[in-house]
Amino acid sequence: MSSPAARRERALLLMGLPALLLLGVLFAWPVLRLLSMSVEDGSLEHLQRAVLDDLYLAVLFDSLKIAGFVTVICLVIAYPLAFWLSRASKIGLALGMFALLLPFWTSVLVRTYAWMVLLGRSGVINRMLRDWGLIESPLPLLHNLGGVLIGMVHVLLPYMVLPIYAALLRIDPDLPRAAEGLGAPRSAIFRRVILPLSLPGVAAGCALVFVLSLGFFITPALLGGGRVIMIAMLIEQQVRELLDWPFAAALSVVLLAVTLAIYAAINRLTKGARLAS
Repeated sequence: MSSPAARRERALLLMGLPALLLLGVLFAWPVLRLLSMSVEDGSLEHLQRAVLDDLYLAVLFDSLKIAGFVTVICLVIAYPLAFWLSRASKIGLALGMFALLLPFWTSVLVRTYAWMVLLGRSGVINRMLRDWGLIESPLPLLHNLGGVLIGMVHVLLPYMVLPIYAALLRIDPDLPRAAEGLGAPRSAIFRRVILPLSLPGVAAGCALVFVLSLGFFITPALLGGGRVIMIAMLIEQQVRELLDWPFAAALSVVLLAVTLAIYAAINRLTKGARLAS
Protein backbone atom coordinates (compact mmCIF):
# COMPACT_ATOMS: atom_id res chain seq x y z
CA MET A 1 0.00 0.00 0.00
CA SER A 2 1.48 3.34 -1.02
CA SER A 3 2.21 6.07 1.48
CA PRO A 4 0.27 9.37 1.62
CA ALA A 5 3.32 11.21 0.24
CA ALA A 6 3.49 8.90 -2.80
CA ARG A 7 -0.23 9.29 -3.43
CA ARG A 8 0.11 13.05 -3.19
CA GLU A 9 2.97 13.02 -5.72
CA ARG A 10 0.93 10.94 -8.13
CA ALA A 11 -2.03 13.28 -7.72
CA LEU A 12 0.16 16.31 -8.43
CA LEU A 13 1.61 14.56 -11.48
CA LEU A 14 -1.86 13.79 -12.82
CA MET A 15 -2.92 17.40 -12.25
CA GLY A 16 0.10 18.69 -14.16
CA LEU A 17 -0.13 16.12 -16.96
CA PRO A 18 -2.40 18.24 -19.25
CA ALA A 19 -0.02 21.19 -18.94
CA LEU A 20 2.98 18.95 -19.67
CA LEU A 21 1.27 17.48 -22.74
CA LEU A 22 0.35 20.94 -23.98
CA LEU A 23 3.93 22.13 -23.46
CA GLY A 24 5.24 19.10 -25.32
CA VAL A 25 2.93 19.67 -28.28
CA LEU A 26 3.41 23.44 -28.54
CA PHE A 27 7.10 23.71 -27.60
CA ALA A 28 9.08 20.49 -27.48
CA TRP A 29 7.78 19.03 -30.75
CA PRO A 30 8.37 22.20 -32.84
CA VAL A 31 11.91 22.50 -31.43
CA LEU A 32 12.66 18.85 -32.24
CA ARG A 33 11.19 19.33 -35.71
CA LEU A 34 13.40 22.37 -36.16
CA LEU A 35 16.47 20.40 -35.14
CA SER A 36 15.62 17.61 -37.58
CA MET A 37 15.15 20.05 -40.47
CA SER A 38 18.52 21.71 -39.80
CA VAL A 39 20.30 18.36 -40.22
CA GLU A 40 18.34 17.20 -43.23
CA ASP A 41 19.61 13.85 -44.61
CA GLY A 42 22.04 13.65 -41.71
CA SER A 43 24.18 16.47 -43.13
CA LEU A 44 25.61 19.32 -41.05
CA GLU A 45 26.04 21.50 -44.13
CA HIS A 46 23.34 24.01 -43.19
CA LEU A 47 24.56 24.38 -39.61
CA GLN A 48 28.15 24.82 -40.78
CA ARG A 49 27.03 27.49 -43.21
CA ALA A 50 25.10 29.28 -40.48
CA VAL A 51 28.04 29.40 -38.05
CA LEU A 52 30.96 29.79 -40.48
CA ASP A 53 29.71 32.17 -43.17
CA ASP A 54 30.87 35.73 -42.42
CA LEU A 55 27.64 37.28 -43.70
CA TYR A 56 25.38 35.37 -41.33
CA LEU A 57 27.81 35.75 -38.43
CA ALA A 58 27.75 39.52 -39.00
CA VAL A 59 23.94 39.55 -38.89
CA LEU A 60 23.97 37.44 -35.73
CA PHE A 61 26.51 39.76 -34.11
CA ASP A 62 24.43 42.82 -35.08
CA SER A 63 21.34 41.17 -33.58
CA LEU A 64 23.20 40.48 -30.34
CA LYS A 65 24.51 44.05 -30.29
CA ILE A 66 21.04 45.54 -30.81
CA ALA A 67 19.54 43.24 -28.17
CA GLY A 68 22.30 44.27 -25.76
CA PHE A 69 21.70 47.99 -26.42
CA VAL A 70 17.96 47.57 -25.91
CA THR A 71 18.51 45.64 -22.67
CA VAL A 72 20.90 48.23 -21.24
CA ILE A 73 18.66 51.18 -22.19
CA CYS A 74 15.60 49.46 -20.75
CA LEU A 75 17.49 48.71 -17.51
CA VAL A 76 18.68 52.31 -17.14
CA ILE A 77 15.13 53.60 -17.59
CA ALA A 78 13.30 50.80 -15.79
CA TYR A 79 15.20 50.60 -12.49
CA PRO A 80 14.50 54.18 -11.35
CA LEU A 81 10.90 53.85 -12.55
CA ALA A 82 10.42 50.54 -10.69
CA PHE A 83 12.06 52.02 -7.59
CA TRP A 84 9.67 54.96 -7.67
CA LEU A 85 6.65 52.69 -8.22
CA SER A 86 7.64 50.54 -5.23
CA ARG A 87 7.51 53.62 -2.99
CA ALA A 88 4.73 55.61 -4.64
CA SER A 89 1.36 56.37 -3.10
CA LYS A 90 -1.70 54.43 -4.19
CA ILE A 91 -2.68 57.16 -6.65
CA GLY A 92 0.87 57.45 -8.01
CA LEU A 93 1.13 53.67 -8.34
CA ALA A 94 -2.19 53.46 -10.19
CA LEU A 95 -1.24 56.25 -12.60
CA GLY A 96 2.25 54.83 -13.12
CA MET A 97 0.98 51.33 -13.83
CA PHE A 98 -1.68 52.70 -16.17
CA ALA A 99 0.93 54.60 -18.18
CA LEU A 100 3.27 51.58 -18.16
CA LEU A 101 0.69 49.03 -19.24
CA LEU A 102 -1.20 51.25 -21.68
CA PRO A 103 0.95 50.16 -24.67
CA PHE A 104 -0.13 46.54 -24.09
CA TRP A 105 -3.62 47.54 -25.18
CA THR A 106 -2.46 48.33 -28.70
CA SER A 107 -0.85 46.13 -31.32
CA VAL A 108 2.92 46.18 -31.80
CA LEU A 109 2.28 46.92 -35.47
CA VAL A 110 0.15 49.97 -34.62
CA ARG A 111 2.77 51.26 -32.19
CA THR A 112 5.49 50.79 -34.79
CA TYR A 113 3.54 52.75 -37.40
CA ALA A 114 2.97 55.46 -34.80
CA TRP A 115 6.74 55.77 -34.32
CA MET A 116 7.13 56.01 -38.10
CA VAL A 117 4.76 58.98 -38.06
CA LEU A 118 6.66 60.59 -35.20
CA LEU A 119 10.21 59.96 -36.45
CA GLY A 120 9.85 60.52 -40.19
CA ARG A 121 11.56 63.35 -42.06
CA SER A 122 8.22 65.16 -42.18
CA GLY A 123 7.09 63.64 -38.91
CA VAL A 124 5.84 65.30 -35.76
CA ILE A 125 9.24 65.53 -34.03
CA ASN A 126 11.09 67.07 -36.99
CA ARG A 127 8.25 69.53 -37.63
CA MET A 128 8.25 70.64 -34.00
CA LEU A 129 12.02 71.11 -33.95
CA ARG A 130 11.91 73.14 -37.16
CA ASP A 131 9.01 75.27 -35.91
CA TRP A 132 10.99 76.05 -32.75
CA GLY A 133 14.02 77.00 -34.81
CA LEU A 134 16.24 74.29 -33.32
CA ILE A 135 17.08 72.64 -36.66
CA GLU A 136 17.19 73.75 -40.29
CA SER A 137 16.99 70.36 -41.99
CA PRO A 138 15.19 67.19 -40.81
CA LEU A 139 17.09 64.89 -38.47
CA PRO A 140 17.61 61.26 -39.63
CA LEU A 141 15.49 59.63 -36.94
CA LEU A 142 14.04 56.83 -39.07
CA HIS A 143 15.48 53.92 -41.05
CA ASN A 144 18.56 53.66 -38.87
CA LEU A 145 19.73 52.04 -35.64
CA GLY A 146 18.47 54.91 -33.49
CA GLY A 147 14.90 54.55 -34.73
CA VAL A 148 14.99 50.79 -34.20
CA LEU A 149 16.25 51.21 -30.64
CA ILE A 150 13.56 53.76 -29.82
CA GLY A 151 10.77 51.50 -31.07
CA MET A 152 12.10 48.36 -29.40
CA VAL A 153 12.70 50.07 -26.05
CA HIS A 154 9.16 51.45 -26.11
CA VAL A 155 7.71 47.97 -26.67
CA LEU A 156 9.95 46.08 -24.21
CA LEU A 157 10.24 48.53 -21.31
CA PRO A 158 7.34 47.01 -19.31
CA TYR A 159 9.04 43.61 -19.43
CA MET A 160 11.97 45.13 -17.56
CA VAL A 161 10.02 47.27 -15.11
CA LEU A 162 7.62 44.62 -13.80
CA PRO A 163 10.22 41.99 -12.65
CA ILE A 164 12.33 44.69 -10.95
CA TYR A 165 9.23 46.16 -9.30
CA ALA A 166 8.21 42.72 -8.01
CA ALA A 167 11.73 42.13 -6.61
CA LEU A 168 11.75 45.52 -4.87
CA LEU A 169 8.38 44.78 -3.28
CA ARG A 170 9.75 41.55 -1.78
CA ILE A 171 12.50 43.38 0.12
CA ASP A 172 11.73 43.54 3.85
CA PRO A 173 11.29 47.25 4.69
CA ASP A 174 12.91 46.63 8.08
CA LEU A 175 16.28 45.97 6.42
CA PRO A 176 16.78 49.51 5.03
CA ARG A 177 15.44 50.98 8.27
CA ALA A 178 17.88 48.89 10.29
CA ALA A 179 20.79 50.02 8.11
CA GLU A 180 19.68 53.63 8.46
CA GLY A 181 19.45 53.21 12.24
CA LEU A 182 23.04 51.97 12.27
CA GLY A 183 24.16 55.19 10.58
CA ALA A 184 24.50 54.05 6.97
CA PRO A 185 23.97 56.80 4.37
CA ARG A 186 21.25 56.38 1.77
CA SER A 187 23.76 55.64 -0.99
CA ALA A 188 25.28 52.82 1.06
CA ILE A 189 21.80 51.45 1.91
CA PHE A 190 20.92 51.32 -1.75
CA ARG A 191 24.28 49.85 -2.80
CA ARG A 192 24.64 47.25 -0.02
CA VAL A 193 21.02 46.33 0.76
CA ILE A 194 18.46 47.26 -1.90
CA LEU A 195 20.48 46.65 -5.06
CA PRO A 196 21.77 43.14 -4.16
CA LEU A 197 18.30 42.02 -3.05
CA SER A 198 16.75 43.31 -6.29
CA LEU A 199 19.24 41.50 -8.54
CA PRO A 200 16.92 38.53 -9.19
CA GLY A 201 14.40 40.94 -10.69
CA VAL A 202 17.14 42.64 -12.69
CA ALA A 203 18.31 39.27 -14.02
CA ALA A 204 14.76 38.23 -14.92
CA GLY A 205 14.07 41.53 -16.67
CA CYS A 206 17.38 41.51 -18.57
CA ALA A 207 16.94 37.92 -19.69
CA LEU A 208 13.35 38.53 -20.78
CA VAL A 209 14.11 41.73 -22.69
CA PHE A 210 17.24 40.27 -24.30
CA VAL A 211 15.48 37.11 -25.47
CA LEU A 212 12.51 39.05 -26.85
CA SER A 213 14.84 41.53 -28.56
CA LEU A 214 16.71 38.78 -30.40
CA GLY A 215 13.50 37.50 -31.94
CA PHE A 216 12.06 40.90 -32.91
CA PHE A 217 10.88 41.22 -36.49
CA ILE A 218 8.16 43.83 -37.11
CA THR A 219 9.77 46.80 -35.35
CA PRO A 220 13.29 46.55 -36.86
CA ALA A 221 11.84 45.67 -40.27
CA LEU A 222 9.68 48.82 -40.39
CA LEU A 223 11.76 51.32 -38.42
CA GLY A 224 15.02 50.05 -39.90
CA GLY A 225 13.79 50.39 -43.47
CA GLY A 226 15.91 47.46 -44.62
CA ARG A 227 19.12 49.10 -43.38
CA VAL A 228 19.09 47.37 -39.99
CA ILE A 229 18.99 43.59 -40.43
CA MET A 230 18.34 41.25 -37.54
CA ILE A 231 18.50 37.47 -37.49
CA ALA A 232 14.69 37.07 -37.41
CA MET A 233 14.42 39.10 -40.62
CA LEU A 234 17.06 36.88 -42.22
CA ILE A 235 15.18 33.73 -41.22
CA GLU A 236 11.96 35.16 -42.64
CA GLN A 237 13.74 35.96 -45.90
CA GLN A 238 15.03 32.39 -46.19
CA VAL A 239 11.50 31.03 -45.75
CA ARG A 240 9.42 33.53 -47.72
CA GLU A 241 11.70 34.48 -50.62
CA LEU A 242 14.19 31.63 -51.00
CA LEU A 243 12.04 28.76 -49.68
CA ASP A 244 15.15 27.37 -47.99
CA TRP A 245 13.52 25.77 -44.96
CA PRO A 246 16.54 23.69 -43.85
CA PHE A 247 18.85 26.70 -43.74
CA ALA A 248 16.19 28.78 -42.00
CA ALA A 249 15.94 25.98 -39.42
CA ALA A 250 19.72 25.99 -39.02
CA LEU A 251 19.73 29.75 -38.38
CA SER A 252 16.93 29.26 -35.85
CA VAL A 253 18.90 26.54 -34.04
CA VAL A 254 21.96 28.77 -33.86
CA LEU A 255 19.83 31.62 -32.52
CA LEU A 256 18.25 29.32 -29.93
CA ALA A 257 21.65 28.02 -28.79
CA VAL A 258 23.08 31.54 -28.44
CA THR A 259 20.00 32.71 -26.56
CA LEU A 260 20.17 29.82 -24.07
CA ALA A 261 23.90 30.38 -23.52
CA ILE A 262 23.47 34.08 -22.83
CA TYR A 263 20.49 33.42 -20.57
CA ALA A 264 22.60 30.99 -18.51
CA ALA A 265 25.44 33.53 -18.37
CA ILE A 266 23.11 36.26 -17.09
CA ASN A 267 21.84 34.00 -14.31
CA ARG A 268 25.36 32.95 -13.35
CA LEU A 269 26.67 36.52 -13.27
CA THR A 270 23.73 37.64 -11.19
CA LYS A 271 24.20 34.84 -8.67
CA GLY A 272 27.91 35.64 -8.43
CA ALA A 273 27.21 39.32 -7.84
CA ARG A 274 24.67 38.42 -5.16
CA LEU A 275 27.12 36.16 -3.35
CA ALA A 276 29.90 38.76 -3.58
CA SER A 277 27.67 41.37 -1.98
